[in-house]
Amino acid sequence: MDTFSDPLAGPLQNVVVLGASRGGVAALREIVADLPDDLAAAVLIVVHIGPTAPSQLPVLLSRWGRLPAVHGHDGQTIRAGHIYVAPPDWHMQIAGGHIHLNQGPKEHHTRPAADPLFRSAARCYGARAIGIVLTGGDHDGTEGLRAIAAAGGTAIVQRPDDAQDPSMPRSAIKGDHPDYCVPVAEIGKLIVRLVGETQEAGTGDVRPSTGSG
Repeated sequence: MDTFSDPLAGPLQNVVVLGASRGGVAALREIVADLPDDLAAAVLIVVHIGPTAPSQLPVLLSRWGRLPAVHGHDGQTIRAGHIYVAPPDWHMQIAGGHIHLNQGPKEHHTRPAADPLFRSAARCYGARAIGIVLTGGDHDGTEGLRAIAAAGGTAIVQRPDDAQDPSMPRSAIKGDHPDYCVPVAEIGKLIVRLVGETQEAGTGDVRPSTGSG
């Protein structure tokens, strides 16, 4: 359950939210390699990583791609051209154009989980949210991706036969009909195209939605 209400935030960039579990690091390596340093969107990532060891994922993503990657911090302003990774054992959500972290109950037996992030992206950014479910076990991301689609955003699922673990992609496909179901090698380029189309449509300066989602 989300624990905050969303006020109006400042000028909006698009947001891309991704959820992954088993096999997700390899998938993310392919995706970030295709993202340009002037991407007109913020990228927020949840990977099911336990709290037992420090996560080096932001360091790796910064090395593999052109965008700087960091662990999200509570209250941090999200900015275009940056990657924010949920810290181990913290749910990461968006409200008022900022990152909010909490240690609420686990969802799908995990914290962080993709669904809280996806739901907040749907509520805050509506049609300017792009949600992506990648390889992984269980069905995290299904509910959140459905919320993004219902809010007018774009739903993308990694093709199950391309995933190291097809459970999350299969669940997302059964949960709703995604706009795109593609191999991971195509996802980075697809993000660039979709963000570019949004900018060309003149929605890059629209303020976030305040609907309840």
